[in-house]
Amino acid sequence: MENRWNIKELLVWTTRYFSERGMDNPRLEAELLLAHTLGQDRVQLYADYDRPVNQEERQGFKELIQRRVRGEPVAYIVGYREFMSLRFQVNSRVLIPRPDTETMVEKILDLCRGRSLHICDVGTGSGAIAVSLAHYLPSSRVVATDISEEALSIARLNAAANQVEIDFHQGDLLAPLQDYPPLDLIVANLPYIPIDEYRALDPGVRDYEPVQALLAPGDGLDLYRRLLPQALDKLKSGGYLFAEIGYHQGMPAQEMASGFQQVEIIKDMAGRDRILKARKG
Repeated sequence: MENRWNIKELLVWTTRYFSERGMDNPRLEAELLLAHTLGQDRVQLYADYDRPVNQEERQGFKELIQRRVRGEPVAYIVGYREFMSLRFQVNSRVLIPRPDTETMVEKILDLCRGRSLHICDVGTGSGAIAVSLAHYLPSSRVVATDISEEALSIARLNAAANQVEIDFHQGDLLAPLQDYPPLDLIVANLPYIPIDEYRALDPGVRDYEPVQALLAPGDGLDLYRRLLPQALDKLKSGGYLFAEIGYHQGMPAQEMASGFQQVEIIKDMAGRDRILKARKG
């Protein structure tokens, strides 16, 4: 790189560099990395388009570019991911929130907006689902569980940063809630990727995101087979279960939910099976 660069020139160069390497969203990723380097938000980059970037800043930016090219996800590099228009701290102890999970949260909001409910997020990870529901359903009570205390520490930070109150519990599935009253809604995004699919994942996912948040035993649905009987016991009559599943798991997911009265498979934005929605009779 030459000695004198401004923000615009760095963005143009980095976008081309990322594009040549076949990376998705090259412009967005260039903006996120440069904004992080300069301690600004992305909007400010455009306001300061002609601002010179000094050698120390360029060196820091170069190091982030190198990390990204090696495969490290941008969310881990900058330390956060936007989800449901909220910001969530993430690191290698938690899964990076996905747009498909936003689809599930939006479906829940369509069903529950304006109501006062008792909700549990099972396997909360970063807390993205629980915090979003607590934020957009402010009169509801939200509780969340995770088997990983490390993940819960991140979820607690995200709840505090987004100014919502959530009751977090460490433990397996719904086991920590044995003494809780019945629930109106249970939502879960548990690991559902079987070993053969896990081995074929993009290295940026497989080599950086926590294996325990992705890899599931058997055909990928074993954890849900354990959760569904617990959910039936814990839900109120008329209560709902929402669960994110793999694109090829719609039919077996419907079959394992046979104890529920109404069962539906909801498609994701690409038209693939993604969400199990089940209502208790």
